[in-house]
Amino acid sequence: MMADVLIVGAGIVGAACAAELAARGMRVEVLERNGIGGGATAAGMGHIVVMNDSPAEFALSAYSRELWLDLAPQLRERDAFARCGTLWVAADDEEWQAARAMHQAFVVRGVAAQLLDSAALRACEPALAQGMAGGLRIEHDSIVYAPTAAEWLLTQSPAANHIRVRLETEVAAVDAHGVTLANGERKTAAHVIVANGIAARTLVPSLPLQPKKGHLLITDRYPGLIQHQLLELGYIKSAHHAAGTSVAFNAQPRPTGQLLIGSSRQFETTDPAVDMPVLAQMLRRAARYLPALPTLNGIRAWTGFRAATPDGLPLIGRMDDAAPGPWLAVGHEGLGVTTSLATAKLLAAQITGGAAPIPLEPYLPQRFALGACHV
Repeated sequence: MMADVLIVGAGIVGAACAAELAARGMRVEVLERNGIGGGATAAGMGHIVVMNDSPAEFALSAYSRELWLDLAPQLRERDAFARCGTLWVAADDEEWQAARAMHQAFVVRGVAAQLLDSAALRACEPALAQGMAGGLRIEHDSIVYAPTAAEWLLTQSPAANHIRVRLETEVAAVDAHGVTLANGERKTAAHVIVANGIAARTLVPSLPLQPKKGHLLITDRYPGLIQHQLLELGYIKSAHHAAGTSVAFNAQPRPTGQLLIGSSRQFETTDPAVDMPVLAQMLRRAARYLPALPTLNGIRAWTGFRAATPDGLPLIGRMDDAAPGPWLAVGHEGLGVTTSLATAKLLAAQITGGAAPIPLEPYLPQRFALGACHV
């Protein structure tokens, strides 16, 4: 098959782009140096969440969540999609006021959200520590097992017969109309998309991407201990730290009955090894919210690297229209799973010359070339 589009990376973003372009009639070849759904896709939580740290972040995450909700009935049991909702936990009065403001912002934008006072929070999630001020429940936030969802997009989505996937295929160089593989093979196409997360820096060194290392731990099975994806309200501040090490409480109930516990952020390291002091700090933080946590059996911990941009928004488009290079779909940081489907729609609109479903400008890579950020 002669491809119209070459995509570097078979994570959730690359897979979403492949499925969308194939659905528009294009022949797509995906090149992946390891396996489908690896990298940050395999390392993350698979949380599909509306975030409102900025208008642009809200627009992208809210639109993409709707796409996930539309897609969910087609997914398989093993893709583990569940509409569990997100429960933001306010530990004190200051965070309760932040929850109230967040609630108002969501309601104004049409997102279903409910404020829970301290008693309602305890009734909703009895495993939470006593004394919490309240919470904010976001009704339609969801979870998915992203590695198998990526595999579904590439092999089972409606136009998957237009997609070819080449695994264990390392790309050494890219340009606007082709790639050079590590073995010297040259492949050409009308369009090239770089969608391989933090590894994109080796192909396009000028990209404004920085790795953020994160830790996760999964427990043994404790069915029913928690019902929602639980996050402390301080998570938002932690997620956008630009230096140092930070941790925040983040717990997810997996359909298996296991708990997935996070989260941490570290800069200035590319060492994939578990950092035991950081993991311990993260678990101590989580135990402040889930007092039963120290009694649970943790069975595995791991790390991954988020690809972060200076303004916290992804790069979707070309870096420079005056001297076109490859298309970019990178820099999603901790929202790659959430925003993958919307990213695919926005990139496909640019490639095909169609109308974008939401304004493109905040995510265009040129915002850094021009020295301007739209948030």
